[in-house]
Amino acid sequence: MIGKGIRKVDSESILSGQPIYTDDLVFHKDVLIIKLLRSPHAFARIKNINIDRAKKVEGIVEIYTYKDVPQVRYSESGESYPDPTPYDRMLLEPIVRYVGDEVAIIVGEDEVAVEKAMKLVKVEYEVLEPVLDLIKAEGHSSIIHPEDDIFCPFDFGFNGKKNIVSRFKLGKGDVEEEFKNCDLVIERTYHTQAQAHCMMETHRAYSYIDANGRIVVISSNQSAYHMRRQTAKAIGLPVSKLRFIKPRIGGGFGGKNVALAEPYVAFVTWKTKRPSKLIYTRKETFAASTSRHEMKFDVKIGSDLEGNIKAIDINSINNTGAYGANGTVVTMEAAQNVLPVYNKVPAIRYRGKTVYTNIVSAGPLRGYGATQGTFITDTAINELSSKLGIEPVEIKLKNTIRKGAEGGILKNPIKSLNVEKCIERGKELIGWDEKYPNKEINSTKVRAVGMSIAIHGSGIANIDSATVIVRMVEDGTYILLTGSSDLGTGSDTVLAQITAESLNTNMDRITVYSGDTDACPYDTGAYASCTTYLTGNAIVRACAELKDKILKIAEAKLNIPALFLELKEDRVCHKEDESIYVLLSILGQESVLGPDSEVLMANATFGMPESPRPFIAGFVEIELDKSTGEVKVINYVAVVDCGTVINPNLARIQVEGGITQGIGLALYEDVKYSDSGRLLTDSFIQYNVPSKKDIGDIIVEFQPDYEPTGPFGAKSIGEVVIHTPPPAIANAVYNAVGVYIRDLPITSEKVYMAMKESKDNKD
Repeated sequence: MIGKGIRKVDSESILSGQPIYTDDLVFHKDVLIIKLLRSPHAFARIKNINIDRAKKVEGIVEIYTYKDVPQVRYSESGESYPDPTPYDRMLLEPIVRYVGDEVAIIVGEDEVAVEKAMKLVKVEYEVLEPVLDLIKAEGHSSIIHPEDDIFCPFDFGFNGKKNIVSRFKLGKGDVEEEFKNCDLVIERTYHTQAQAHCMMETHRAYSYIDANGRIVVISSNQSAYHMRRQTAKAIGLPVSKLRFIKPRIGGGFGGKNVALAEPYVAFVTWKTKRPSKLIYTRKETFAASTSRHEMKFDVKIGSDLEGNIKAIDINSINNTGAYGANGTVVTMEAAQNVLPVYNKVPAIRYRGKTVYTNIVSAGPLRGYGATQGTFITDTAINELSSKLGIEPVEIKLKNTIRKGAEGGILKNPIKSLNVEKCIERGKELIGWDEKYPNKEINSTKVRAVGMSIAIHGSGIANIDSATVIVRMVEDGTYILLTGSSDLGTGSDTVLAQITAESLNTNMDRITVYSGDTDACPYDTGAYASCTTYLTGNAIVRACAELKDKILKIAEAKLNIPALFLELKEDRVCHKEDESIYVLLSILGQESVLGPDSEVLMANATFGMPESPRPFIAGFVEIELDKSTGEVKVINYVAVVDCGTVINPNLARIQVEGGITQGIGLALYEDVKYSDSGRLLTDSFIQYNVPSKKDIGDIIVEFQPDYEPTGPFGAKSIGEVVIHTPPPAIANAVYNAVGVYIRDLPITSEKVYMAMKESKDNKD
């Protein structure tokens, strides 16, 4: 089963419109409709809120304000406990911190009543000066979180009185001393913008109380266990009082690993004892959920004339918006999932801080800080190569680590990393030697190539863990129970393949049931590129134990030592004489009969001690119109080392999807605000995402290096694939017209003005 391009187990049902999503599971006819009244101000204090007229609307059941909810702070972040995030949220507060922040919970029998009542709620605000610039946040006179009851599980330098969420340092060697030994030093400032998730299914949740008096929450989420923990905290109940179920998810990209709708439906159901649901509109999903973190970087880098990098020094500011959520870790991952590939460099220093501002809270989005960190690090190195007159390919090969590297800023030895083959094959596929740096097409258009490299991780070492149960059903087939979450990535298919391979059977004999906190064991869920590596390793362990149990039962049945028996597709047979066998269906039936029965099942946990590094080399060919500055992607080549490729078809789709999102970040997508802090890009009319015609041809190839700690040699792939387009395209723009755009996105206006400025300076 390993290495085969098996189609997704749910592909036919998706194509025929059969999957059941959250809103399809609302079976109560008397379900309450919830809408959230949201703040029109970026920063304000609620002086008075009058709900009297609104409560008189026919069909209104209840309206809750900050006076009616538990005074408990929680984090919306879907991180493993103890979260490296500040517990700085409440369901409702007398302070609103961005345009769209929750002011009141309006509950009614139908949507018409709720919408009418929402217009009748009268709120008197004391409008405060908002903090809208990440550079001005630290020490600003407006303190976004003045409260004293914020809890931080870890001490990462939280200082709410100065709008500081966290500080982080990473490094090795003496940076100042190494810069003295450099022949060339450059200093640059880069800016990466916020980016919206744009998943097709908006945020939504539905809840009811079951026959045992427990709250059941069905929601479109990436981590049922994490969402349950945060929701329980928010409404002041133990987790044992809640059951979370994840049905089919209509996309997430990290955005559904935050507890947004879930706490509100759970609270309303607990208070009213009635089922309730909350569905975000598309506008709310843009304006009141989360986005990628905007970041600013100051970079200093130096080398000798041969291109041997001596020192890298980076200072970053991360804009986490109104709430801390994932900000701390994103600041960390902008270094920890980027700089280790340059561990050969003698001196590295990274200093990052995370700040509050009065905009939409930032959260997890594919790449999770490493995308931002890769852009600035790789672009700075590309700029260095331009100054030195050395091709970027050469300088990358010269300064990157190889398999076996250890020490420095590496937390674990590198056991697999196919740098050279990925880069060399990428050069061949893009036609680098023939096309570098550019070729004139006509008097106004030029084609050019650019490149980038990136690494990532495979889950969070020493924190994340997954447990699975593998059970033989009475008919001799198997069921896998896992708390993991398939977002449309095909992870259920990949996990079924790993199960089938481990039990020497086929896919038709594997059933995957996932995402139910009552029925499925603990799993961190779908984030941090962990599913294949983390849950896959747990499956291998559980299957090995189950296999031993089956062979032991067959040994007694056949009176043949297990040493001579082999588990096959639907039977256990003699290794040398397959006519001697017992069907698994017989063993399955007998396992549930009589006083000596033993259900054939096994469970195993994998808590990862390390996080293997996938690697990608990205090469792009663009066409640039010098008369307008417009950039078009013609070809994009991605060569990936994700270890053993469990399913090439699904892995290819992951690469193509990540490259597409990366091109969007590089050229098109930009979250914009008005001067008062109102989100301007709150629909697909204002927010630009690339279509098929915008991304050119994407060519994908794999150069796997076997990862000895992974399931059948596999590493992750989900996030590393988004990292390379921004720096590769920036490099290609430079190779086309000689200017670097350091402020994403790389729009035609920015390119044209940079060209004009460059020409004026020359004149």
